[in-house]
Amino acid sequence: MLEIILLVVLVVVLLGAIPTWPHSRNWGYYPSGIVGTLLIVLLVVVLLRYL
Repeated sequence: MLEIILLVVLVVVLLGAIPTWPHSRNWGYYPSGIVGTLLIVLLVVVLLRYL
């Protein structure tokens, strides 16, 4: 259950860090790259847990 909540929170943070939004346009791809990497790691951990 905790993994699902963490996954949803990471997806929302990833959408907020996309550089097309006005508040994050000057950040570049750095924040979304970090969150995307965390999201991939979490997905791998969740998938390996259920295999």
